[in-house]
Amino acid sequence: MTLPAATGTGSIERRLTLLLAGVAALLSVLSWSMVSGLAREAAERTQDNVLAASATTIAETLRSEQGEVRLELPYSAFSMLGAISEDRVFYKITAGTDLLTGYADLPVPEDVTPVGQIVFDTGEYSGEPIRMASVSRLVLAGAQPVPVTVTVAQTRLGVGTIASDLSRLAAMLSVAFFVVAVALSAFAARTSLRPLNEIAASVSRRGPSDLRPLQRDAPTELAPLLTSLNRLMGRLGQSIRRSEDFIAEAAHRIRTPLATVRTQAEIALRSVEDEDEKRRLRRIIRAVDESSRSAGQLLDHAAVTYRTDDLARDAVNLSELVQQAANAQEPTAAMKDIRIIVDTVPAQVEGDPVLLDNALRNILDNAIKYSPAETDVAMRIREDAGSFRVSISDQGPGLGDGPVEALTERFRRGSNTQGIVGSGLGLTIAEDVLLAHGGRLELETREGGTGTCVTLVLPSS
Repeated sequence: MTLPAATGTGSIERRLTLLLAGVAALLSVLSWSMVSGLAREAAERTQDNVLAASATTIAETLRSEQGEVRLELPYSAFSMLGAISEDRVFYKITAGTDLLTGYADLPVPEDVTPVGQIVFDTGEYSGEPIRMASVSRLVLAGAQPVPVTVTVAQTRLGVGTIASDLSRLAAMLSVAFFVVAVALSAFAARTSLRPLNEIAASVSRRGPSDLRPLQRDAPTELAPLLTSLNRLMGRLGQSIRRSEDFIAEAAHRIRTPLATVRTQAEIALRSVEDEDEKRRLRRIIRAVDESSRSAGQLLDHAAVTYRTDDLARDAVNLSELVQQAANAQEPTAAMKDIRIIVDTVPAQVEGDPVLLDNALRNILDNAIKYSPAETDVAMRIREDAGSFRVSISDQGPGLGDGPVEALTERFRRGSNTQGIVGSGLGLTIAEDVLLAHGGRLELETREGGTGTCVTLVLPSS
């Protein structure tokens, strides 16, 4: 029999790769932003330095002749500005309030420029943004020193072009970095998860009866998983050995006589001619088949009675037990296209994990058996006043019209279960298990009269 593949919530490798790719994308954007900002800042600083040098060069040519301020504009002051870009250059030199030369309408900084100190400002002239550098000097003209201000301005198209080119280059480098980082992320994720895949492959290659401990070298993070898996195999092996001994004896003593009766009834059916006798023999065979099907739950009930006499008090992770029961019944549910929904919280109880698992599986089996096809069965764990409540709800026909308490009696079934094969022992087994653990079983019909909710209440450890 081929079991259906286990359903999952997505690939860890894909999630890890996407996470690392997201980090790489964020770093790429940040690096591009930083490089673009630094490129613009460097271009602006270069322009400021050239403007300052040009203004200083012009200011150094100022002199006084016959009580007047004289100036000869040096060619080098403007040639250095043209060396870095093709931007337009403007200038303005004033002596006090008089214009010596330059563009009279060129805006200058409103604040008084300290003597000998370069002052930078940004403005607009002739419809274009400009960057200005101003420097002041005192020139002795006659008996009084005259403050002379030299302002040199340049448009900013060159700065923008340089910054754009560097930003484009930074973007290309960032994209290349992102592509390489994604490839390395995929490789790192695959390499990191390889030990886990090797462990899974090692377990999947084993036969159903091979419960030897796994002896493998694994990273420190996977050591708890290996330890837990080996312990689970040990407990499972011990439980299987006990169960096999008990079930083998019980099956021999119960099923062998039933098989003998069925065989004799079939022989008699082939030998008789009377139709009434044939109908009676067919009813006998059907009854034997029903008894054989009930034998399994009878053995479960006997096992519960046997184990409760010497109840184990182990620490039990109830959430894991619920998930284990859901996984075990998944193939049966899949045959009816029933989805098992598991919603748990961390829950620790003390008790016998085999018995608790038996109770959960019987209740879940009932929910699946009585549910219509293509519906949902929900298993939930909630904490309430020092106890954990495990509720299993379905969308079946409900509990019927009779008293709910009577359904936990052996071989008692609801009034609305005609035509559905069952022995009436599932709820009995679950209640016996819960009573042995100091808990209780609660039964109710869901609101609207459709579906059943069975709650297993267990005291927390």
